[in-house]
Amino acid sequence: MRAADAVPQDTIRDRRCYRFARPRDRCKRGHLLDVQRNHAAIAAGAGSGAPRESFGARSEAGVQLVQPDRRLCRGVQLPDVPGPTAIAAHRIFGANLSYQGQTLSSEGLEVSGSYFPVLGLQPALGRLIGPEDDRMVGESHVVVLSHAYWSSRFASDPNVLNQPMIVNGQTLTIVGVAPRGFDGTTLGSRPQVFVPITLRAFMEPGFKGFDKRQTYWAYLFARLKPGTSIESARAALGTQYKAIINDVEAPLQKGMSEQTMARFRAKPILITGGPRGQSSVEGEASTPLKLLFGVTAFVLLIACANIANLLLAKSSARSAEMAVRLSIGASRGQLVAQLLTESVLLAIFGGLAGILVAGWTLSLIGAMLPAEVTRTLAFRIDSTVMLFAGALALGTGVIFGLFPALHSTRPDLVSTLKGQAGQPSGARGAKWFRLVLATAQITMSMALLAAAGLFAKSLLNVSRVDLGLKAENIVTFGISPELNAYTPDRSRVLFQRLEEELAATPGVTVVTTSLVPLLAGSNWGNSVAVQGFQQGPDTDNSSRFNEVGPGYFRALGIPLMSGREFTASDTITAPKVAVVNEEFVRKFGLGRDAVGKMMGSDSGSSSKLDTLIVGVVQNAKYAEVKQKIPPLYFRPYRQDPDVGSMSFYVKTSSDPKQVLVALPGVVKRLDPNLPLENVRTLIQQVKDNTYLDRMMSTLSAAFALLATLLAAVGLYGVLAYTVAQRTREIGLRMALGAAPGRVRRMVLSQVAWMTAIGAAIGLAGAIGVGRAAESLLYELKGNDVWVFAISAVVLSTTALLAGFVPAHRASRVDPMRALRYE
Repeated sequence: MRAADAVPQDTIRDRRCYRFARPRDRCKRGHLLDVQRNHAAIAAGAGSGAPRESFGARSEAGVQLVQPDRRLCRGVQLPDVPGPTAIAAHRIFGANLSYQGQTLSSEGLEVSGSYFPVLGLQPALGRLIGPEDDRMVGESHVVVLSHAYWSSRFASDPNVLNQPMIVNGQTLTIVGVAPRGFDGTTLGSRPQVFVPITLRAFMEPGFKGFDKRQTYWAYLFARLKPGTSIESARAALGTQYKAIINDVEAPLQKGMSEQTMARFRAKPILITGGPRGQSSVEGEASTPLKLLFGVTAFVLLIACANIANLLLAKSSARSAEMAVRLSIGASRGQLVAQLLTESVLLAIFGGLAGILVAGWTLSLIGAMLPAEVTRTLAFRIDSTVMLFAGALALGTGVIFGLFPALHSTRPDLVSTLKGQAGQPSGARGAKWFRLVLATAQITMSMALLAAAGLFAKSLLNVSRVDLGLKAENIVTFGISPELNAYTPDRSRVLFQRLEEELAATPGVTVVTTSLVPLLAGSNWGNSVAVQGFQQGPDTDNSSRFNEVGPGYFRALGIPLMSGREFTASDTITAPKVAVVNEEFVRKFGLGRDAVGKMMGSDSGSSSKLDTLIVGVVQNAKYAEVKQKIPPLYFRPYRQDPDVGSMSFYVKTSSDPKQVLVALPGVVKRLDPNLPLENVRTLIQQVKDNTYLDRMMSTLSAAFALLATLLAAVGLYGVLAYTVAQRTREIGLRMALGAAPGRVRRMVLSQVAWMTAIGAAIGLAGAIGVGRAAESLLYELKGNDVWVFAISAVVLSTTALLAGFVPAHRASRVDPMRALRYE
């Protein structure tokens, strides 16, 4: 096992990563520019008879380890590490699947023979991959299907066993089906097939990192032996990790500055809980999920406050009934239990209705998400959700029904039985409690309105971003022939033939290609050397890059500022050329003389200026709509000796739907076993790139609207009840000469101060929400004054409208009838 810092490589990239750009953690293996140091994780749990205690060790330098329980382990032994006893490895890979002429671009998982035994899993059909599949590299040509893939593609046919299927150009024998519900050990990844890790060179023939020390391609997990604590495992692993770093890896790192070497040696190995599997999706999704959970909690509290107010009003009306029951011998506990039962039943019915609404809401949320996310993350209401909903309904029913129940059963029988209906003992306290609840609803509504306003304005900012290119009437898709064992030369020929076939398709005006898919979250790059640019040991000389086909800039509407585009003559035998963007020119100080300068890759220890800059193009977005445009250089893909995967961009003269339908047939004529990946319009790709902004804006706006309406209803209910309780007082005031307008002002003044107090407290909450959400906002501060001001105006207007009807009703009270009112 090695754990060392990944040093800058000549070209930091992984040709498979773009296939699974969302979630983006899926292919971060030390090849992308932003992830030069991998995460290592060790997830472990105690064995039989002891409490399960899992841990994960994450190093910014390493590999991920996966180890089995000692009862199940038949794999590699680690006798010098107290705790883990054996390891199991896995690695995600891009999978081109073909069965009886039907193809699919998906994910697969390369696993060691100890993988399934470590997890204690049993097959749904046939057998799983076991230790016998680890004996010889490349010998065991078998595949295990995921249960979901078996159900959808094979209709759960048991006769699928021993049938051949093609995975990445290799004919494998189906030997089993994984258990239902098992989707691997990486959140955000749902592999369709499992193959022995000994087939890794066959599954990923274009990957050159299996034998490089700087590349960490396997992820591992482990279980602790019974009685072993996380602390002891952390200490043991930390000691060994430090020894490996300082004694083995550090001396091998050439060209590092003293500061970089010091950081390299000081990096610790981090131990964390690992029951959820290996993934950074949880960390990436933590902030938006916490915000959405907080928003829904606010809405729930507002609804509960409404119910509590209604129950409190009802309890006041039933105070005489409760007094009679108490007077004839009923205990207070019995009455409280009866009233709590009523409130709990109300909450349960509401919870059941909420589950129905939740199912509908989930479908709406799924429609807002990219296809990659919905394929890899399950959105369903399962038993855990049902139990949580039931517990929540029960808890809210008890908590918010308790005070009204206690209030209506207070044992002050004399004053109640004297006929003081509507003024039972504790009426003043109940009145203030109702007002506090209504004010609290206004407070939470203010916070939610501000959050919705922030996300709405952020989305507006995103929609106004200048992409620097024209995305209209462009269809995009990808293919990875290298996964089907194509050589680079054969792949290059296929790409050129496909360009020609697509260009001949009716309705197509331009066809071009790109190694890195546009606006798909992929950041590829390396360190470069540029003629005339002086750099020191710690100088930032990094740049993003892409490899594109002829006509790329013309097809995407990216203006050429000077020089020329790539042409079909820029082949592998021609002199190396590059086109750079304006940001590249600025960063490396090329000025107006960029065209004609030389550049090349910088590996740290050496650099070679072997590429001529032949053009400069205008800045355009690269990986993310919200990302600042990086320095970027382009090379012709036809000059790449290792080309193996490509994204195509097909510009049409009109609606691209017809071209979308024709694409599979065009590719199938060239290779029937080659599936298409990520087929969509470029407009849809842009939308998918900003799906989180749209989802947060839509959901926060919906919740804020619901919360404001609930608060308005609650405020109306409180005021209507208060006016009803004060009917005699209002009648007396009017009998003594109070004008209707004064009565209206009296009621609305109560609304005004409740709104003012609620909005002021809510503003403080809104500032807190804004700070929490600031990382999700685009070109917007979390304390935007205009957003808060508009939110306050909307809330105040809604509150005044809610209070106007009770105020108007109070102003029309007949004094004589009011004085006789009981």
